[in-house]
Amino acid sequence: MSDLAFITAVELVELYKSKEVSPVEATKAALDQIEKVNPALNAFVRTDPDGALEAATASEARWHKGEPLGLVDGVPTTIKDVMLMKGMPTLKGSKLVDPEGDWSEDSPATQRLRESGAVFLGKTTTPEFGWKGVTDSPLSGITRNPWNPEKTPGGSSGGASAACAAGMGVLHTGTDGGGSVRIPAAFAGIFGHKPSFGRVPAWPASAYGTVSHVGPMTRSVADACLMLDVMKGHDSRDWYALPETDIQYRNLKPMTFAGRKIAYSRDLGYAKVDPEVAKAVDRAVDCFRSLGAEIVEVDPGFECPLEIFSALWQSGAWYALKPADEKARKLMDPGLQLVFEKGSKVTTTDLFDANIARAELGALMKRFHETYDLLLTPSLAVTAFEVGKLGPTVGDKEVSDWVDWTPFSYPFNLTQQPACSIPCGLANNGLPVGLQIVGPMHKDEMVLSAALAFEANFEGAKLRPKLNELG
Repeated sequence: MSDLAFITAVELVELYKSKEVSPVEATKAALDQIEKVNPALNAFVRTDPDGALEAATASEARWHKGEPLGLVDGVPTTIKDVMLMKGMPTLKGSKLVDPEGDWSEDSPATQRLRESGAVFLGKTTTPEFGWKGVTDSPLSGITRNPWNPEKTPGGSSGGASAACAAGMGVLHTGTDGGGSVRIPAAFAGIFGHKPSFGRVPAWPASAYGTVSHVGPMTRSVADACLMLDVMKGHDSRDWYALPETDIQYRNLKPMTFAGRKIAYSRDLGYAKVDPEVAKAVDRAVDCFRSLGAEIVEVDPGFECPLEIFSALWQSGAWYALKPADEKARKLMDPGLQLVFEKGSKVTTTDLFDANIARAELGALMKRFHETYDLLLTPSLAVTAFEVGKLGPTVGDKEVSDWVDWTPFSYPFNLTQQPACSIPCGLANNGLPVGLQIVGPMHKDEMVLSAALAFEANFEGAKLRPKLNELG
C-alpha cells in the first residue's frame, strides 16, 4: 500500500482502466500514508477519510462500467486551504475566518477537479492568508519537510508540497503570488508549475491581484500536465481567465533541444546563491547542453524588482485585512501584522509607479524571449532551513524577510510568465535543490515539454524522501 501511494496519476488511471487497481485501493493507500506520516509533518488542516472513501467507491463503480467522469476520476487529490472547497471550511491559516461560514461553493480549479472525478482527501496547510514563503500559522501550527522534519517545506503551499513528497495524495493544488508553488516544490523535491496568468481561473479574486496564480504540484511532470488539462480554461467568475486552448498538455512530448537557444542566469545579476545550490543547477544546465541546446550564460537585464513587488504585495495584504478591527488583528501572525502596517503606508503614487515599472519589466522579458526560447535559473537561493523561521541563518544573523532568499520567483509573478520548479538533485546536506524553467508568456507547453525532457534525462529529477523515521 505504501508503494501504491507513490504511483503517479497517469499510471493510476491506466491501472483503473485495466482493473488492476481500484480507486478505493489507491485512496486507502493515501489515507494510510496520512495516518502514518502526517502527525510528524502537519501537512493537513483538515482531512475527510469518510468522504474520500465514499467518492472512491463511486469512482470504482464508474470505472467498472467503463464510464469515468473525466481525466482524473478516482485520483487522490488535495486542495490548498486558501481555495474554496464545497462542504469544508476554507480558513486560510487564520483565526480571523469563521469556520461556520457559508462553504457551499468550489473555486474554479476545485470544481473542475471534482467534475473530473478527483477524490478529495482534505485541505492542506498554509501560512496565514498565504503571506510568506514558509508554512506555519497561528491556526494550524508548523508544517514540516518530509526530507527532514526540522526543516521547512517552504510556502505558502507548504502543506501541499509536504503531502506530495510524502505520498499523501497524488495531485495537489497550489497558489503562487510570489513563488508559493515553486518555493515549496524546490524545498520538498517535487514538481510545481506556475502557469501563465489566467491559464487556470481563480475565484474569489485574490487580494494580491494580478501576481497571483493557481497551479499543479505533483511528483511527475506528466501528472502536472494532466492536472493542468483539467483545471485550465475560461470561467466566467474570473474576468482574467484565458480562453480555452486546443493544446492538450497531457499529450506533450519531451522537447527536442536542437536549434533551441536557452538562457542561463545563475543569479539574475543581483542574487546571492548558496554554492551548493549553484553547483547542482550547473549540473542540471549541463544536461540541457548534452541534449543539444545552445546554452547562453546571460542575465535578463533587469535590476532587482523587489520594490515593485513589495508595493503590490504589501498593499494587497493591507486590503485583505483592513476589515478586521485592531482586536482581531492581534490574533494574526506577527509577521503579517508588520506587512499590514507596511501596506497601509503604500500611496497611490507608489502603486502607479510600481505598475509602470512592472509594465517595463514585462516588456523587457517579452523582448528577451524573442532571442531566447527559455530561461533557466535556480528555483531558490538556498536549501530548506529550520522551521519556525522566516529565513536561513547566514553567519550569526537570521535572514528576516522571505523575499531575500526567493529572488528568482517573484519577478515572474510580476511578468506573469509560466515558470516551473523541477528537482535537480540533492545538496551535500541531503536536501533537494530545484531548477526553475521560465518560458514566454502563454507558452506553458514550452516550459512543460522542456521539463519532460529534463526529467527523462537527468537522474536527480525525480526524488523521494526516506520516510521510515516519520511513521
